[in-house]
Amino acid sequence: MSPFVRPATLADAPAVTGLLNEIDRIEIGRPETDLHTVEADLHHPDVDLARDSWLAFHGERLVAYALVWDESHGERIDADHYVLPDHQDAGQLLLAALEARALEMARANGAERAVLHLHLNVAPTVDQALVRARGWTVVRRYHVLERALRPADGPLPEPPAGVRVRSCAGEADREAVHALYQAAFAEHFDFQPRTYRQWLNDIDADGLDWSLVWIVATDGPGDAGFLIARDDREAMGWIRSIGVLGEARGRGLGGLLLRHAFAAFAARGRRTVGLGVDTANETGAPELYARHGMTVHFAVDTWEMVASRGSDGWRAGR
Repeated sequence: MSPFVRPATLADAPAVTGLLNEIDRIEIGRPETDLHTVEADLHHPDVDLARDSWLAFHGERLVAYALVWDESHGERIDADHYVLPDHQDAGQLLLAALEARALEMARANGAERAVLHLHLNVAPTVDQALVRARGWTVVRRYHVLERALRPADGPLPEPPAGVRVRSCAGEADREAVHALYQAAFAEHFDFQPRTYRQWLNDIDADGLDWSLVWIVATDGPGDAGFLIARDDREAMGWIRSIGVLGEARGRGLGGLLLRHAFAAFAARGRRTVGLGVDTANETGAPELYARHGMTVHFAVDTWEMVASRGSDGWRAGR
């Protein structure tokens, strides 16, 4: 029986969450997808669900899900793709659909091609051979790290002389975090510049506890780094982003922010904290996290596919 495919709606968020947790159990051994995360993806203003999302069903069972969105307003298009192991035919249908839609989006931006990025677990439920046959290749690897929290993590660390850490208290501080984010990550792989309003949507600002966002400042230069944490994941406390301006690195500010987050989560009764890191990050972040006791929970690859359309139809390649 051929899969039935239709766009997602906001009402499908619980079903999509269930599918992603079923895949989590296979790929990492436990469910780690929360409903509010899926709802934020489906609510995102960059996504037109009627054209940018797909659900595939075998009978009444949801077996695959895909989503595309455009943050670059150029050729770079992002995608999500999930499929149960025994339903690769459905997965292939959704891959073809998202590739075609991504090219439409890129061409609407004035680009001649679409450069798609897709994140998959290193041991995914999707058949990697089928993905490679469509022209996708791995271009980057990320690690999801975790660390057990201990009572000794509880007290907030005392900043050294000339250094201050403050919570994000209002709009001015939020704008400061946005500016720090854009500057600290500007040279990172796959960074896409975002306006303040776009960035607020990206981080699901309406659902963010801003008391878990901190800014570190130093005498003289002023604001030098930030950390954005979330306490709305069932599996663990989560550090969404941490960044320090290039000229302020090497002064222990990143470690101070990490210890501040550990203490805040420990005080809330959390037992584990996690974050994601680019393994090829050249700022020293992987080493910083290792020094602070963070270890690999699982790994994710970024896959890339370049799609264009010629007289003979689809072309895909690097």
